Amino acid sequence: MDVLWITAHPEPRSLNGFLAEEGLRALRAAGHEVEVSDLHAMGWNPVVDIADYAHDAAERFQVAPAAERALDSGALSADIRAEQEKIDRADTIVVQFPMWWFGMPAILKGWFDRVWHRGYAYGLRGPGGQWLGYGDGFLAGKRALVVVTTGGPAWSYGGRGIHGAVEELLFPLQHGTLFYAGARVLPPVVVHGADRFTPEEGGHAADALRERLLAMPTTEPIPYRTRRGGDYDGNLVLRPDVVPGSTGLGAHLA
Repeated sequence: MDVLWITAHPEPRSLNGFLAEEGLRALRAAGHEVEVSDLHAMGWNPVVDIADYAHDAAERFQVAPAAERALDSGALSADIRAEQEKIDRADTIVVQFPMWWFGMPAILKGWFDRVWHRGYAYGLRGPGGQWLGYGDGFLAGKRALVVVTTGGPAWSYGGRGIHGAVEELLFPLQHGTLFYAGARVLPPVVVHGADRFTPEEGGHAADALRERLLAMPTTEPIPYRTRRGGDYDGNLVLRPDVVPGSTGLGAHLA
């Protein structure tokens, strides 16, 4: 595998830092190529700005078309283009972060905001002119794995837990970002109760992570329904005969 590992924790001595170190070591020992985007170590700028796209400040700043024009003209900010080149080289993407306020830390959200722009990650058409997305796209043929820690215990993130089911909390990233871009999204690695971990528990979590990482080439992806698979109508709404009466995020699983 050619792996791009994106991590977003400010403390390398944290559980996240330990898991990243152990995971990277396991992949490299198994002969896989790995590139790392440690966003804090890089001093990544998470804020979209006109400087990213060499945009004329006298003109109204419309982010999506400005980004697409900058990509096409070669004016895109060098840090954004460097991350895109890492994505292009990879066949597998690992996104690792602590869950803060039910989502990604701001620095990681800002990585997606700046790197995942129109003309590169969306707004694309296939050879037949069809719009790409939800099952096909610029990540087609690549795999993606989310590795996330939570402060709360596992039962509080269950189907009836007060925090909500972790699969639903990760839906915007896994389905709306990675699967939308065409990746085959693998079931996530979720480490609960991270704030209370002992060194022994950290070792067990690292063992489980290593096992999941080395199995990525053969792991079955989450069975999301594809945009062009026949389950959706022209308005991208599930047809009445598809899981009739079912609503919510789970209806988009085949």
